[in-house]
Amino acid sequence: MSDNPAWATLKRLEETIAERALSGEGASSWTAKLLGKGTGACAQKLGEEAVETVIAAISGDKQAIISESADLLYHWLVLLRATGVDAEDVFAELARREGRSGIDEKASR
Repeated sequence: MSDNPAWATLKRLEETIAERALSGEGASSWTAKLLGKGTGACAQKLGEEAVETVIAAISGDKQAIISESADLLYHWLVLLRATGVDAEDVFAELARREGRSGIDEKASR
């Protein structure tokens, strides 16, 4: 995945989130401030961004979909950081599921 520019961008963003989390500079960093509020606040913000992405999709506004999707991915990475989950583990799970029917995969859980 590291050869893919999109994955590389997500990895850099994940690293920036980790740096901001360690800085503890809540006054100057939205990331640090949000992480300082705890997992619940991070999860709530991710939910808000998901809803905004859905609204953008329903409205058919492609630029809004792009913008809200970027917000959604950022807040997803913040939530992963808040819960101690590495994005690589999520990517590995996606790779594990690759080539399987979604119906079959759900049935196996």
